[in-house]
Amino acid sequence: MRDLTEKTITTEKIYEGKIISVQVDQVKLPNGERGKRELVKHPGAVGVIAITPDNKLVLVRQFRKPLEKTILEIPAGKLEPDEDPQTCAFRELAEETGYQADSMNHVVSYYTSPGFANEIIHLYEAKGLTTGSMQPDSDEFVELVELSLSECNERIASGEICDAKTVTAVYLWQMREWKDR
Repeated sequence: MRDLTEKTITTEKIYEGKIISVQVDQVKLPNGERGKRELVKHPGAVGVIAITPDNKLVLVRQFRKPLEKTILEIPAGKLEPDEDPQTCAFRELAEETGYQADSMNHVVSYYTSPGFANEIIHLYEAKGLTTGSMQPDSDEFVELVELSLSECNERIASGEICDAKTVTAVYLWQMREWKDR
């Protein structure tokens, strides 16, 4: 098996922000040539698949500046330094929706855009939901929405659900529904 590793020669930090950092690495390619890689570093995040007792997916409606539009998403958030993803999942569900969960089961973790970013998202399924009060961050404006599976699929078709973690969550839910028939 061929070694495809790219060895870092130099790293130039371009930007250090609250959520991401950006760097440019000069690398030695497997063929011995040099290349340049623009990298976005991210601390990772969680997403929560929460199905209510009346079989609806818990979502938040939120404006997303990079898209310049309001979309529907599963509750999610960035990991704090050294935070356990499961702990983050409990926190984000409660903050954004007011729902509390008895347990969080890890479903899958995946990299969002490995060609230029190291962001990993850990998806959890919330079990044993009870209602509470929302406590979003001071700069976070969200609206709670609960939709059936068919309504979620309609919102995917219309583009209102358009982010990878939420589309993945809906399709995982749909696969489970088919399996349980």
